[in-house]
Amino acid sequence: MASPASPLPPLREELALLPGPAGKDGQPTRTLHDPVRNLFFQLDWASFEMLSRWHLGNPLVILSAIGKETTLQLTEADCALLLEFLRHNQLLQIAPGGARGLAELAAQRRGGRFKWLLHNYLFFRVPLVRPDAWLGRWSGALDFFFSRHFLHLTLLAGAFGLFGIYREWPVFSATLVDLLSWQGMFAYGATLICVKTLHELGHGFTAKRYGCRVPTMGVAFLVLWPVAYTDTNEVWKLTRRDQRLWVAAAGMLTELTIAVWATLAWVWLPEGLPKAMAFLLATTTWVSTLLINASPFMRFDGYFLLADWLEMPNLHSRAFALARWDLRERLFSLGESPPEHFAPVRRLALILFAWATWIYRLILFLGIAVLVYHFFIKAVGIFLFLVEIGWFVLLPLASEFKAWRERWPAIRASRRARRSVWLAALLLGLFVLPWPTRVGGSGLLQPQQKWAVYVPEQAMLAELPLPDGAAVTPGAALLVFASPQLSSRAAQSEARRERLAWQSAAAGLDPELRRDWQVLDEQLITAEAEERSITADAARYRPLAPHAGHLRDLDPDLRPGQWLANRELVARLVGDGAYEVVTYVDDEAIHRIAVGDRGLFTADGGAGPDVRLSVVRIDRDAARTLREPELATPFGGHVLVRERQGVLYPERAIYRVVLAVKADAVAPQHSWRGRVSIAGDWEAPGLRFLRHAGSVFFREAGF
Repeated sequence: MASPASPLPPLREELALLPGPAGKDGQPTRTLHDPVRNLFFQLDWASFEMLSRWHLGNPLVILSAIGKETTLQLTEADCALLLEFLRHNQLLQIAPGGARGLAELAAQRRGGRFKWLLHNYLFFRVPLVRPDAWLGRWSGALDFFFSRHFLHLTLLAGAFGLFGIYREWPVFSATLVDLLSWQGMFAYGATLICVKTLHELGHGFTAKRYGCRVPTMGVAFLVLWPVAYTDTNEVWKLTRRDQRLWVAAAGMLTELTIAVWATLAWVWLPEGLPKAMAFLLATTTWVSTLLINASPFMRFDGYFLLADWLEMPNLHSRAFALARWDLRERLFSLGESPPEHFAPVRRLALILFAWATWIYRLILFLGIAVLVYHFFIKAVGIFLFLVEIGWFVLLPLASEFKAWRERWPAIRASRRARRSVWLAALLLGLFVLPWPTRVGGSGLLQPQQKWAVYVPEQAMLAELPLPDGAAVTPGAALLVFASPQLSSRAAQSEARRERLAWQSAAAGLDPELRRDWQVLDEQLITAEAEERSITADAARYRPLAPHAGHLRDLDPDLRPGQWLANRELVARLVGDGAYEVVTYVDDEAIHRIAVGDRGLFTADGGAGPDVRLSVVRIDRDAARTLREPELATPFGGHVLVRERQGVLYPERAIYRVVLAVKADAVAPQHSWRGRVSIAGDWEAPGLRFLRHAGSVFFREAGF
């Protein structure tokens, strides 16, 4: 770099210095316009004074003139910083023979083919139209939409629309659920494209209204995700800050206006296609505006609005620099000056904003990386996933670690750095040292002996021998059912058996029957087998207690003579013996428990017992079906399932675990659902994370 005392290189002749809005401290600002690249640079008062005298050619002369003609007192370092800024942004004329160096600099910035592909994969723009002339022709015809009358009408429409939705909220919410289908998603996508087009036109018409040129509109791709854009860089020519704010907010205001009128249309329109289109416009615009465009964590409309409102151009980079400085000071207390000086409240707000942006982007880019992995073929998906993780996560970390390495002598001498190292070692120890673990989930406390009574086919209740809660002895009849069809089959089978038995006995006396003696014997054997089968079926219509206990859950409305549905549960026989708890543990935690481990059961709602447990059985194979529906998530449990023809199938590998209750009696109720906590083996959290990451890697690594 040339010395400040040496002659200064001239500025490019096409550059223009434009007036800018006053700063928050009252200092005048200027805007430097590069018309070739349509770029704008905001200059403070000192930079403007130096550039306005740049033609003097000598830094010392420029500084002397500024000292005589203004109240500023600048140094040669200020001039050197400005010169470096101009060179870095290619705002100086190319010296004779300097084209080669400029080309090398451009090639160095562009990098190789891999870097070019990487940058164009992460972000690139596709200009589609040059709308400036068209916007100019139509701008005057839209004056009504910028008037106070339209604003008042829109506010009134919003009030009526929200009141209508409040009155018809069940219909509105049901319509939202009905559109959660492939056809509904396609309609949402088409509506979103239309709304985003109007969003960008809102930016364009507002900028044109203030006299700015709108050279291009098109689509930008952020990690292959399409985002519409409008080139409104010329708003930096505007001297009024409120006009820039209106241009930045025009897109969101356009979407909100569409949402307001579409909401009112949905309330007033009759059922049909127009009402469905109004619903799509209302819901799509509300969601896209509030969740996407209003976010200040990405460089969307919300970010530019916040930056202009705070009067802080390059808000992200300045907040990030301040947050990195704050992190180093908190960790190492290096005593470095902050990159910029702000009031304490604003400094804290900017630091918190930077951390919120980093966390938001980390979650967002991880989600995008996962989507990219799943949408491409596996090999390409893995590569693009690693590219995004490296670029958005690992590269910023590496950059910060590089800054720490450059400051290593000062860090070594810092007492706070030593405390930070001890704190980091403590946190690392908490991550790698074993900790006692608890394996938990929902569980079902129930007696070890229980037997359910179901209604057999085509049955009528004939007798109720026992009331609900009655003590039952083994072999006692619990209920008695009757089936006219089964009685008819039994009568027919008995008559057929008696007939065949008579014919078989008389075959020795009748020559004609003697010829069919063997056939008659076989038919008699078949008839006797059928009669035994009917007798076995008849036993199901008179269920007998397999063990002692109490009859529970008997419907008090049951009366003899009632016809009942097939397989209907009508009662349970609950044994008087010990109780057990059944739970399910997923494959990631099953290795941490073993037979004999202690556990605790707590009933839901605190209405049941709290009992101590001991693991007595762990299934060796994963459960194919869920036998206890009370533990499924649709019924309040913790096991994710899918239902198919009345059978519950677990969504992931789970193992059935049985725990014995360490008590003779629990309570008169026969079953409870609650939370189970099992004291598992000690394990380091880091080992658990590595095991999970390794299982995911090996699962996804197969091609």
